[in-house]
Amino acid sequence: MSKARELAELGAAYDSGALSNRNLVINGGMQVWQRATSATTTVNTAYNTVDRFKFYTDSDGSFTSEQSTGHRGDTGHDTALKCVCTGTDTSLGATQAASVSTRLEAQNLQHLRYGTSNAKTLTVSFWVRSSKTGIYSFALTKNDATAYNLVSEYTINSANTWEHKTISIPALTVSSIANDNGVGLSIEFALAYGSTYRTSTLDQWMTDNDFASTNQVNWLDSTSNNWYLTGFQIEVGSEATPFEHRSFGQELALCQRYYQVFNDAIWTGDVTSGSHYYWSVPKPVVMRAASTQTFSGTAASSFTAGSVTGSSTLDTLSVSNQATATAARGYYAFDMQSDAEL
Repeated sequence: MSKARELAELGAAYDSGALSNRNLVINGGMQVWQRATSATTTVNTAYNTVDRFKFYTDSDGSFTSEQSTGHRGDTGHDTALKCVCTGTDTSLGATQAASVSTRLEAQNLQHLRYGTSNAKTLTVSFWVRSSKTGIYSFALTKNDATAYNLVSEYTINSANTWEHKTISIPALTVSSIANDNGVGLSIEFALAYGSTYRTSTLDQWMTDNDFASTNQVNWLDSTSNNWYLTGFQIEVGSEATPFEHRSFGQELALCQRYYQVFNDAIWTGDVTSGSHYYWSVPKPVVMRAASTQTFSGTAASSFTAGSVTGSSTLDTLSVSNQATATAARGYYAFDMQSDAEL
């Protein structure tokens, strides 16, 4: 088959949707924000705002994350993640750092064939913008069995200008990813890193615990610094294809495997003081693992609003509350967050 024929058939396959589900990143277009959209101070190793993206800060500085909109003309994505430096650290300690990361579930990565001679190469692409120019780092970590890291660089050439970046990731043939619901790959965008975790060895898998290059900028050096990300895609192959735009409903369902929000859920019925009343709530999608629930009572009659308790399976939430009075129509309402994040 000629190269022209191959390209024509590939284009036809793309147009027909046969190349769907190629983006390994969930919420790379920054569509889903179940927790918060306004500026939120980063809590170390926590998911604070945009779904599936975790923030890390262990320094004398600080930063916030928030939703930023209006970028469709520049990037093809209306929504982006925006980080803002709110507290400076102009002299990072050796082990201090700040970064943005996401994690990919191991059983979704078996087609990469890591640990075999047929392991696949990957291509990373994303839109990025910052007020601070210079060299930034991108890192992957595979934790199963022997841990391997890879560090690469990208350059922000012009301040406050959207730039599209691509990075090639070589195949990892010497170590596999477990076929389970744990972390398969951790992906990290470095904002600042101390010397302990920096390396001059780039674009190759290694067993060192490094996450940034020796050229990494210190983004925490000024409260004037910002950093934006959207259109983030990782796919099998040596070429970046156009971003895979999934519908909002598809992206939300993918995110809900890891985190779900129930607002203003309500139980009502005849109640007797002192009795417990139970309610099973089906989850919109099956979660990755048994989740941790956080409840807050919003309203109640014949119940104590804040005393809702619950347990969870992968697909069902069971809640209960004890009536404090006898009534023909008691009720309790609550908000709930169900967390099964990687």
